[in-house]
Amino acid sequence: MAERAPLPAGARLSALARSCAFALLQIVITPPFALVALLTFPLPLLTRYRIITQWSRIMVAAATCLCGIRYRVLGREHLPAEPAVILSKHQSAWETLAYQALLPPQSMVLKRELLWIPFFGWGLAMLEPIAIDRGSGLRAMRKLLADGKDRLARGFWVIVFPEGTRVAVGERRPWHPGGAAMALHAHAPVVPIAHNAGRVWRKNAFIKYPGLITVSIGPAIAPTGLNAAEVTARAEAWVEAECARLATETA
Repeated sequence: MAERAPLPAGARLSALARSCAFALLQIVITPPFALVALLTFPLPLLTRYRIITQWSRIMVAAATCLCGIRYRVLGREHLPAEPAVILSKHQSAWETLAYQALLPPQSMVLKRELLWIPFFGWGLAMLEPIAIDRGSGLRAMRKLLADGKDRLARGFWVIVFPEGTRVAVGERRPWHPGGAAMALHAHAPVVPIAHNAGRVWRKNAFIKYPGLITVSIGPAIAPTGLNAAEVTARAEAWVEAECARLATETA
């Protein structure tokens, strides 16, 4: 997948100004939302989720209004009726926010260090994500399987980024089979998702560029009769092929 073409100087300055406005809004509203999130502690998880994720919805709307980042979703008909495990490409921070607005209530698999970030991490903790200590090996896998089965049984979908970290546009990393193993353990379907968010909201970049993001949802994979490696391979093949197709779209 190729990077977008460089913008003229004036367009880059405009993108910088818009990105500064977005960052300012984020700084202003995040601490109050964190306090609201802490106050939701006595409430059921689903109620907490609906309140706290309003922050993500505001951020996605702000990215559209301030930064010119539009989006569309293809393949909604592929979402199964029952909770599923999402195996998704991870290119930017945009999809971690947008999925909360575009998909059913969910629990995200993430590194536990994110919960230590002031304000942001406090709100995130109230959503009961599946926070993993990546250095704990087998213990981390056991936690992944147990917590994943618990969230799915409670009606929450589980979001997994199998590459384990954000990967820049055009790059690939090996897909880890943990998400597929979780689906097999919980007898849940797997749904692959591809997107091209990294073209406008790049990995670890402050400046966000205007453009259209396409989120493409693939057909669900029933894990029956397959092992984790086979499920992972099928999801990876579909996602990477779809990402290559999306590369031909103009941002």
